[in-house]
Amino acid sequence: MGNEQKGRKREGESEDQDQQEQKRIINLFLGTVQRHFGKWKAIFEGVSDERDVWKIHYPLEAILFTGVLLFVCQLGARRQINHKLRGNRAAEKKYQALFGVEDIPHGDTLDYCYQHLKVEEVQEVICRMMEKLMVQEELDKQRLFGVYFLIAMDGTGVLTYHERHCEYCLTRKLNNGTTCYYHPVLEAKLVTSNGYALSLMSEFIENRDPQADKQDCELKAFYRLADRLKQRFPRADFCILLDGLFAGGPTLAYCERHNWKYMITLTDKDLPTVNQEFEALLSLPPETHLEIPLKKGVNQTYRWINSLDYSDSEDKSHLLNVLECVETTEDRYGHLSSTKFKWLTNFTLLSRNVSILANQAGRLRWKIENEGFNFQKHGGFALEHVFSHHETAQKIFYLLLQLAILIFQLMTKCSFFRQVFPKGLGSLKNVAYRLLEAWRNLRLDDQGFLALTLIPVDSS
Repeated sequence: MGNEQKGRKREGESEDQDQQEQKRIINLFLGTVQRHFGKWKAIFEGVSDERDVWKIHYPLEAILFTGVLLFVCQLGARRQINHKLRGNRAAEKKYQALFGVEDIPHGDTLDYCYQHLKVEEVQEVICRMMEKLMVQEELDKQRLFGVYFLIAMDGTGVLTYHERHCEYCLTRKLNNGTTCYYHPVLEAKLVTSNGYALSLMSEFIENRDPQADKQDCELKAFYRLADRLKQRFPRADFCILLDGLFAGGPTLAYCERHNWKYMITLTDKDLPTVNQEFEALLSLPPETHLEIPLKKGVNQTYRWINSLDYSDSEDKSHLLNVLECVETTEDRYGHLSSTKFKWLTNFTLLSRNVSILANQAGRLRWKIENEGFNFQKHGGFALEHVFSHHETAQKIFYLLLQLAILIFQLMTKCSFFRQVFPKGLGSLKNVAYRLLEAWRNLRLDDQGFLALTLIPVDSS
């Protein structure tokens, strides 16, 4: 065989390998969705379409799907739909197979359509997806003590402006004397020890009450979110993970009223009377001390007290349990460093459960920051980008981002991903890049493409 023929053979083998990889990554995306949640039309069922029926060019599920694809492929901006997807025949053929349309919605079409949707209906899409996921093995086996889903609640900034964006903006004076206008959100995310941080429900923080003498804030948003969460998931067993901002009577009362367990970070500056009583009582019972060698060079020392009396600012009484964990680490030079963690909780503290509560519950709260907000801000998902200036549309984009993160985490944590890419892809950003390139370049007939949506992905 001549060199030219060998070269053509190697080139053909390379093309076949590339095509197989493109099929697999599209299967990873669409198969994951199909396996867990069904078809796209069913996923978005319940979102009202109030457009003029005679002017509809794209079905609503196609427009909502495009918003999800925008985030899963990490396009970064609405206009990139026009630059990287519209006009690409391979991409348009996939839309034809999925939704029966000849082309892909323009970025401005998304913005216009989303302005006329109901935020609560799109939120319900996410709640239904999470409800299905919570009874499946992926999340069910991650329950604390086999019972409680861990729900971390925290707020983050989403949009920031130098000028007032709308009448509902929150405001903050900066050191240079200028005013910052911003829109934060409070998230309830289901977190797990194996790295999931999935949005269960979102509460937008904004100045809606014209009679209020103070701005909206995370604490006010927590009360609204807690009530919504209890109403939507009335029988779910939740353990709520909160930071020290929420260490106070009203938060405790809400958790008690909703029959939720909680782990709330307690710093030495929070609730001085509780901290003082904790230190005073610890000198009495030796059975409330425990030391555990966690791994080589790492030791944890636990101290705890049950049933501390606490009267809040409204003179309401609460019985609190306090758990402290001091982790000491020895580096290779023999230097010791210690980190202290402390929580309020309504779990009864015992020597057999304090390590589990600390390591598999309390310390997982940081996942809402790392796997949650930081991942969305700096991992390519452009959480802080202004996808729309319209009040309703920007919320729809935010919720579709949360939906896309849900799908993306399921994609990258399943066993099928490890089978297809046993050596990994270097970074999660490469998953988005490969998916985009496959969406743009893989050419299949309708039957061949739809087969990729029907093959179930084996997850673990």
